[in-house]
Amino acid sequence: MTGFDLEPSTNVFGEPLEPCSNDPMTGFFRDGSCNTCTEDHGSHTVCVEVTEAFLQYSRFAGNDLSTPHPEAGFAGLRPGDRWCLCASRWLQAQSKGMAPRVFLNNTHLKALDIVPIELLKAHAVVVN
Repeated sequence: MTGFDLEPSTNVFGEPLEPCSNDPMTGFFRDGSCNTCTEDHGSHTVCVEVTEAFLQYSRFAGNDLSTPHPEAGFAGLRPGDRWCLCASRWLQAQSKGMAPRVFLNNTHLKALDIVPIELLKAHAVVVN
C-alpha cells in the first residue's frame, strides 16, 4: 500500500475499522477491510452483505459483481458474501430500494462523505 495517501483505518463510529471479508478478499487494497485513500475514486468504504436481489440490480445498473473474472483474480460474488461496496453505488441502490445490509463496525468513516449515517443505520446488521 505504499505510494498511496492512506486514510486512517477508522469506522463510522470513530473506532478502529474491523475487517469486512477475507473470503472473498475485498477492499480497494484487497486487504479484507474497507480501507481507502485519495486514489480510491469509488470510495469502496461500505461493508455489505450482498443478496441475490442486489446482485441482479447491480448487474442491471452496469456493475456486474456476480460474474467471475479469473484474469483479475475475481471469483464473482454470491448471496451472503461480504464486500466493500462503493458508497455512491450503495446510495444509488438505496434510492431504488435495493440496498444491501451494512456492517457499521466494518464501514469506513469516509463513507459518511457520501452516505448519511442515518441511512446506514437504517440498513445495519445488528451484531451482538
